[in-house]
Amino acid sequence: MIGERTNITGSARFRRLIEGGDFQAALDVALEQVRGGANLLDVNMDADLLDGERAMTTFLNLVATEPEVARIPIVIDSSRWSVLEAGLRCVQGKGAVNSLSLKEGEEAFLEQARTVRRYGAGVVVMAFDEEGQAETAERKVAICERAYRLLVEQVGFPPEDLIFDPNVLAVATGIEEHRGFAKAFLEALPLIKDRCPGARTSGGISNLSFSFRGNDAVREAMHSSFLFHAIRAGLDMGIVNAGQLVVYEDIEPDLLERVEDVIFDRRPDATERLVEYASRVRGEATKREVDLSWREAPVEKRLEHALVHGIVDFIEEDTEEARQRADRPLDVIEGPLMSGMQVVGDLFGAGKMFLPQVVKSARAMKRAVAYLEPYMEAEQAAGGGAPRARGKAVLATVKGDVHDIGKNIVGVVLGCNDYDVVDLGVMVPAERILDVAVEEEADVVGLSGLITPSLDQMVDVAREMERRGMDLPLLIGGATTSRQHTAVRIAPAYSQPVVHVLDASRVVRVVSDLLDAERRARLDVENRADQNRLRDLHAEKERKPLLPLARARENRQRVSFDDLSVPEFTGRRLVEPDLATLREYVDWQFFFHAWELKGKFPAILEQPVARDLFDDAQRLLDEIVSDELLQARGVYGFWPARADGDDVVLADGMRFCFLRQQSDYGDSRPNRSLADYVAPAGDHLGAFAVTAGIGAEELAARFTAEHDDYHAIMVKALADRLAEAFAEYVHEVARRAWYETGPKLPSEQLIAERFRGIRPAFGYPACPDHSEKSKLFALLGAEEAGLALTETYAMTPAASVSGIYLAHPEARYFSVGRIARDQVEDYAARKGVSLAGAERSLRPNLAYEPVEDEPEVKVVSASSGS
Repeated sequence: MIGERTNITGSARFRRLIEGGDFQAALDVALEQVRGGANLLDVNMDADLLDGERAMTTFLNLVATEPEVARIPIVIDSSRWSVLEAGLRCVQGKGAVNSLSLKEGEEAFLEQARTVRRYGAGVVVMAFDEEGQAETAERKVAICERAYRLLVEQVGFPPEDLIFDPNVLAVATGIEEHRGFAKAFLEALPLIKDRCPGARTSGGISNLSFSFRGNDAVREAMHSSFLFHAIRAGLDMGIVNAGQLVVYEDIEPDLLERVEDVIFDRRPDATERLVEYASRVRGEATKREVDLSWREAPVEKRLEHALVHGIVDFIEEDTEEARQRADRPLDVIEGPLMSGMQVVGDLFGAGKMFLPQVVKSARAMKRAVAYLEPYMEAEQAAGGGAPRARGKAVLATVKGDVHDIGKNIVGVVLGCNDYDVVDLGVMVPAERILDVAVEEEADVVGLSGLITPSLDQMVDVAREMERRGMDLPLLIGGATTSRQHTAVRIAPAYSQPVVHVLDASRVVRVVSDLLDAERRARLDVENRADQNRLRDLHAEKERKPLLPLARARENRQRVSFDDLSVPEFTGRRLVEPDLATLREYVDWQFFFHAWELKGKFPAILEQPVARDLFDDAQRLLDEIVSDELLQARGVYGFWPARADGDDVVLADGMRFCFLRQQSDYGDSRPNRSLADYVAPAGDHLGAFAVTAGIGAEELAARFTAEHDDYHAIMVKALADRLAEAFAEYVHEVARRAWYETGPKLPSEQLIAERFRGIRPAFGYPACPDHSEKSKLFALLGAEEAGLALTETYAMTPAASVSGIYLAHPEARYFSVGRIARDQVEDYAARKGVSLAGAERSLRPNLAYEPVEDEPEVKVVSASSGS
């Protein structure tokens, strides 16, 4: 989804902020879009009295300072070429231009396209030519095909850098000629994908409902229905308000029928019927009642209903009734239970069911199977058979890592689709993973990890699989993994298919394809082609020059240290807040992300599936708080410190080593290091380490033993949220003990981080070396608070957060990005480690390929610079 609210022609709020010069608040709009589920951002500065070039430049430079926004691609949107080019000069990474068209003829089109190509950006091409905007499917396809040939054959664009927008036009306007606009768009999509191989498609979804401005209920239903059918027809991207999409399955049936009558032009009075409905729905709330009429159906249908809706109240009763009717208990599993789970799998694959619902379905299935197990064991003892699975997967969180929520969800989803899952848990060495895969005769191996050192562990597993001559497909997943890293680092180490799986919703299709010989061959060819492309892109990116470290230091961020605050105390303090206090600091946005639900909190609660999930979470959290099922414990403190080049040194000599950006921006942006925000003549540094996960593993295990993966996963998701809330709470305590006065900030301002100072965490973009956590834990005495580090610096318990506090009012989060060998050598000397050791710690940031198996030579003399 392409977030549309950073477009001043589409958002009155964004326009008001930009025209008022409040770019920082405008950045918050971008942040809201990203947190609402946007995968790209459409930025448009076209207004009559606005200096579009200046506004585009200012805003995009500011975007680069906000890591959460800067990580996603920017779509530079303007009808003026000068504004587009201004955006191209600023945007980091690979962006796209929105848009070019053939309306001024081929010569102008090709000239602009060649310029975009030189900047390395992709391009959105509108279905518009010298004759005007395409309205019919035939014209849309013809224009896109013509533009494709010109761009690929004459300009040299890779097809995957092309995005065609066949024009989403308003329907239900009352004008007869407009009736077929939505249908024409849908009909054009598959034809464009067929005739323009490799290209992507996009559309401005909100244009469709222009006639219903002011009626959000109808507009959101129109957008969701249209998106649902457009995605099936081949739509890859849609410009839409990501936080305001109703779930397709939740659209009221009468409204859905009328909306789709309009979209597909199914009846002559479709517009009139939708307008009549729209006049009745303003402000109406959805009524929710418990309906038990399904209990009157035959037992097979009751079991299917229970599985689809995750209802466990009657599962044993219905399973027993089915068992008594069946010849064998196995027949109940392979009959009504698997039929029900097939429905679940189909609905999930079609986007009509969501992850929390699937996990609830798994809970119902496990309860039913657990009820049948004693009967099957008795049958097996008498010579009967066992259930047959579609395939077997061995899953593990790699050595040194303790995070497993995503892996557990993947296991549940595979189990729901009749795969046998062997989950080895966390911190599993490569040898054990592969030994079990052989012993269990697995069909696929899946690796998960959260921290960046886990990426190296995954490479080690791939190398070991190659050494052993294994032929099992390898699946890669986890928050720090990516398609590019998988392509560049992991896939080259193993000759069999290595597939990055973005989320649980895609794993079933991938595994199913890999276990079918014909589909495996096709997937392997497509996957290898995509990985070759990603390796080429990575190599091109690596060729971009970096500044020598000395020049980057000369271009440091220079801030004033005239007014330094002094904390109330120095040293460390233990803190153990009650969970009821931390509950008030929870940011629920990322709770829904863990369950793969997109939307902004609290608006997301308008989706019934999100509301059900939230209600379940509140009930469990009530129990956790009242019964003290989890414990929160942490430590924080302040120490006299000073900056020494790119390091921060404490009074006792402990040295925290930081990195500096080396990108050659070609403009006024500084090359930042976190050390820039600490005064060389004397200052203070804060630090913290907190956990809310004490007891989480035991509580989750209790639910797992009860065949309740839903609540087992919920426990860990809530513990993560409480840990982040703990970090927020302690940061507030620390700010008040150091430099913050005045009234307490409301929770929404805390969540939006509208306060002075930052709390960067080791392993994250501004200080990506996880190994510095060992110094942090020693400084804090974190073990006394119940925290520890694994050999690869993952924190235990898993629901833990740590970092440092920087108080300077100009301190900002940023990404170090790529670094050159001169800085790595300097960094190794400052840390007192070997070059090879530093390279291992900084592997994702290296702008060069380190020498494999380089001797462990410690660099002993280099200056941090000034």
